Amino acid sequence: MAVPTQAVCCGLTWVSTGQLTTARRVLRRTLDVLRPWLEAGTPIVGLEPSCTAVFRADAPELMPDDQDVQRLAQQTRTLAEFLLERAPHEWRPPRLSRQAVVQPHCHQHAVLKDDADRELMRRTGLDAEVLDEGCCGLAGNFGFEQGHYDLSMKIGEQGVLPAVRDASPGSLVIADGFSCRTQIEQGDTGRRAVHLAEVLALGLDGPLPASHPEKLAARPEPSPKDARLATGAACLALGGAAAALYAWTRRRRG
Repeated sequence: MAVPTQAVCCGLTWVSTGQLTTARRVLRRTLDVLRPWLEAGTPIVGLEPSCTAVFRADAPELMPDDQDVQRLAQQTRTLAEFLLERAPHEWRPPRLSRQAVVQPHCHQHAVLKDDADRELMRRTGLDAEVLDEGCCGLAGNFGFEQGHYDLSMKIGEQGVLPAVRDASPGSLVIADGFSCRTQIEQGDTGRRAVHLAEVLALGLDGPLPASHPEKLAARPEPSPKDARLATGAACLALGGAAAALYAWTRRRRG
């Protein structure tokens, strides 16, 4: 598995604000970076659901005649889809006999679906309660914008944040979306949500602690003062975790 050494961006920030010309320009730069893998038919694994949804749905609508965009849409996988395609002969999930509270990202719910995630969690032995509580309220940059904070928190308090507070201390709190994780961490829940890639990596390291297992997932705390940089850091960290996980399975097979 390779992680691009140059920065790539799905362009969602510009798509969601109607700046479609800029979004196309950003996507073209991303295609320039990914082109060798696209031409080779290599799967493109998306760890952030909103970015993955752009590659699969928005990009083909924005640039319907671009062959590389069509390749990108066809070759993009979620992490769970990618791993299930390689199970059981190339990869086997770690066993995690643990309860989990899972917050699906809105783009995951609407565009990608979470069937693969549910199946992968089942195979790990997770007793997963997948929340059906709607949006976390942060919604990308919405909750960071002036005048939106109170509404953002009210939305979160309609279901997601109380559900996380009610989770047992030994449960994993799983949220693949950066916005969802940020809202949970900064929403007075006392918990820190982890990405599915981090959960699998923790499972490879041995038994989880009885309380607050997320403590083992070491990564910098996101800074609310610079959400854009925090998002980039989180994506890079999770990309490294996914690459390390895949490399570990390759070594095990060898």
